[in-house]
Amino acid sequence: MQVLRACAALSIAILHAQYDAGLMAAQLGWQFEPFQAVPWAAGVDVFFVISGFIIVHASRNLFEAPGAGKVFLARRVARVAPLYWTATTLYLAVALISPEVLNRSILEPGFVLASYLFIPLARPDGLVQPLYSLGWTLNYEMYFYLLFALVLFWPMRRAVIGLAAALAATVVVGGLVALPQPLAFWTDPIVLEFALGMGLALLKAEGLVLSRPVRAALVTGGLVLLVGGAAADWPRMIAFGIPAALFVAAAALGPDRVRATTWLTRTGSALGDASYALYLTHPFVIRAGREVLVESGLASAIGPWAYIVLAVTGAVLASLLVFRWYERPVTEWIRQRLEPARLQLA
Repeated sequence: MQVLRACAALSIAILHAQYDAGLMAAQLGWQFEPFQAVPWAAGVDVFFVISGFIIVHASRNLFEAPGAGKVFLARRVARVAPLYWTATTLYLAVALISPEVLNRSILEPGFVLASYLFIPLARPDGLVQPLYSLGWTLNYEMYFYLLFALVLFWPMRRAVIGLAAALAATVVVGGLVALPQPLAFWTDPIVLEFALGMGLALLKAEGLVLSRPVRAALVTGGLVLLVGGAAADWPRMIAFGIPAALFVAAAALGPDRVRATTWLTRTGSALGDASYALYLTHPFVIRAGREVLVESGLASAIGPWAYIVLAVTGAVLASLLVFRWYERPVTEWIRQRLEPARLQLA
């Protein structure tokens, strides 16, 4: 599962590195065509399915427990908020120092506050994204966490089925009625990817274990659907969500306690630990690298693809440092202070 998280984060970093390479190419008069045979954006969908799985699987001892909702939300806020708020604050500082980076209205206090509180609001350009645009995925995550906390008083099976049904119902309503924001945001079909992950966690809890050939077939089928769905311009939930669920099923429904025994799997596991840091910090590294290369004149010497390799490598190294020296200790420190002491359930 950690390797899959690493791949998902890397795919987003590669997507954005190619975008910046395109900007640099246009600035320097290069010919550059991004590699689009792989739908890199599907990394987000993999994250959503993983989230649905992990939230249920890691909360096995919280179902039906008194005060479980408070414990769960405290843990998720401690896990998600500190690094995102730090990234948002850094982005805001850059915007204030260089106002031309952002539209003035995006810096309105109400919009900035909503960005910190994970409340989806439409920007002046119509996009429903927070100040630090990558936070749109976290707005979905926090919405899912809140709903999940509300059903923790039920047994696992009832909670998973009930929440999945509720998500499906909201998507149907959103498809039939023109809802205002943030309701329109919360009823997007992409939320069903959390339900797919929850369903996989329920299957694992009930003892389903898939053989290696079956899991290999799931990965193969997922890759075929992913590439084919992107080419056919299918709805995102089908084109990306279903393949993401197949990948997560292959990773999650195998034998337990499979150790990382090779250099590649150990590296993937380490990067999986730092995948959240990679997701949130890579734009800073990629953009900074582009500016340094252009200003120094080195960009002309290395070309766009070498820049992409350097930018993604730098982002990976930076994420490992951020995870080790900032994200992990800060998360633990905040969790100890947010989580009710008498409700610290295993």
